[in-house]
Amino acid sequence: MTTPIETSGPASGAQPDGTSTSVQVKKIEGRSPGRIAWTRLKRDKVALAGGAVVVLLILAAVFAPVLTALFGHPIDEPHPDQINPDLGLPKGAFGGMSGDYLLGVDPVFGRDVFSRIVYGARISLLVAFLAAALSVCIGVVMGVMAGYFGGWVDSVISRVMDVLLAFPQLLFSIALVSVMPNQLLGLNDTGVRVLVLVSVIGFFGWPYIGRIVRGQAMSLREREFVDAARSLGAGRAHILFRELLPNLTAPILVYATLIIPTNILNEAALSFLGAGVRPPTPSWGQMLSDAVGIYQADPTYMVIPGLAIFITVLAFNLFGDGLRDALDPKGN
Repeated sequence: MTTPIETSGPASGAQPDGTSTSVQVKKIEGRSPGRIAWTRLKRDKVALAGGAVVVLLILAAVFAPVLTALFGHPIDEPHPDQINPDLGLPKGAFGGMSGDYLLGVDPVFGRDVFSRIVYGARISLLVAFLAAALSVCIGVVMGVMAGYFGGWVDSVISRVMDVLLAFPQLLFSIALVSVMPNQLLGLNDTGVRVLVLVSVIGFFGWPYIGRIVRGQAMSLREREFVDAARSLGAGRAHILFRELLPNLTAPILVYATLIIPTNILNEAALSFLGAGVRPPTPSWGQMLSDAVGIYQADPTYMVIPGLAIFITVLAFNLFGDGLRDALDPKGN
């Protein structure tokens, strides 16, 4: 029988010269999956930079009235003194940029582009986040059900996914907006159009996450912890929402961060085609549409909203990629 070696006491720290030192044993602490993921994410400087840009964009959208009051002008206030009356274009270079108009003014009306960009971020991010939430909710429920039950349930849900993925989303959105009333459920015209954008983008986007969740659920339903829960008499609802769903948190979270930039592009495309919010409510896609006819004379007015969309989508994609790598259990 092996006798345990004690590391405390005078003898353990005895030195040849008669002095003694205390031995400090460093405790080994366990780390939760969340802490491990955060440690990995902190190493990815590119993902952190993308996350910082995302946070700044969200803060800019939330505090748009404050930023407009400090650095801009009201979004609907025209400034004809900034427009060349003969050409209908902003005075000065780069679309009329100056200390008073940080990003210049729009042609014809002379409205502050900075204020319209900041308020346009509200529309883009609001539609993107709400549509992503709708897609995640529907996709997770349908994907878990299809993956766990299998059989005819899986067949029906899978065929519904195939139909929605083949459906012409843009044409349906344009047709739906054209027949929607200006007042609905207590919402004004802008609210109705935002509701339509969220509903269409979110509803037609859930099959993508539904396929991912379905595949993960089919793999998890054969795991030992599911068999153990079933042998203990757990019902289907308990297995679905207490056993499978917590183990799907990582892929759901990663996909949610990756679907948001796709929704931003979809909203911009619909606004560009006239199916988004109406003027004078600003939108990045609407600004691009207005710049089509004058981009040769004033390219700055097209470049600025284009850069806003590009930077926003890139930041979300970089952060989503980093988050995916951090939550990967096979990562280093």
